[in-house]
Amino acid sequence: MPCVRSLFLSDIHLGTRACQADRLLDFLREYSAERLFLIGDIVDFWSMSRGIHWSREQNVVVQKLLRRARHGEQIIFIPGNHDEVLREYCGTVFGDIRVEQEWIHTTADGRRFLLVHGDEFDQVTRHHRWVAILGDVSYNLLVRINVWLSWLRRRLGRSGYWSLAGYAKRRIKHALQFIFDFEESVLHAARLRGVDGVVCGHIHWARISEVGGLTYVNCGDWVDSCTGIVEHFDGRLEIVEWTAHCVAPVLASRPLEEAA
Repeated sequence: MPCVRSLFLSDIHLGTRACQADRLLDFLREYSAERLFLIGDIVDFWSMSRGIHWSREQNVVVQKLLRRARHGEQIIFIPGNHDEVLREYCGTVFGDIRVEQEWIHTTADGRRFLLVHGDEFDQVTRHHRWVAILGDVSYNLLVRINVWLSWLRRRLGRSGYWSLAGYAKRRIKHALQFIFDFEESVLHAARLRGVDGVVCGHIHWARISEVGGLTYVNCGDWVDSCTGIVEHFDGRLEIVEWTAHCVAPVLASRPLEEAA
């Protein structure tokens, strides 16, 4: 099992059918770390209010996280908008997992990163909640359709994972503009805070980029693309895409349109 300095995960969406807990378990079995950051939307209380789906694999994910915390791995949980009810408990510790509104993480090479989920920079989520909920339902529908498409592709002998939701994001102009606006807002907040970069989630779009002297890092998600961020012991950050059968590291220089 390779050991890394830090793991960053977001948008797992436990409690939903879309959550790919089996792949996340494989990922967690593959990587051990000194510290693990859970950056929001770990449990999806929005979707659970419409109907709960809690599989054995999702239960094992929770057990594994608690076990890692008990065995000395530092775990920081930063709630997002889908598990915002847990923000009432920021500053407390549950089962050796610390709950915080945000966090400043210093990498091995001395860079300081602001860790936030990112929904506070999403104007739709902040001011038009019903639109956000409608978008959430639509996105979950795309992900569920993608499960059937993936099955059909395998039956037809097509290899590799193809994301319908990712395709929609790349093709819909307004979705792309939203992503660019989101990144700009997050980086502006990081610049005001005097840090070297930001690590966030929320938009389900994994990315590492350098913009204006700052580093923007998005963890992606575990309902569609199955991506996480690892920090190596030299401070280097890397996107890891986890598929059903293999792990494929993706370098930080990957362009946005390939990063879903």
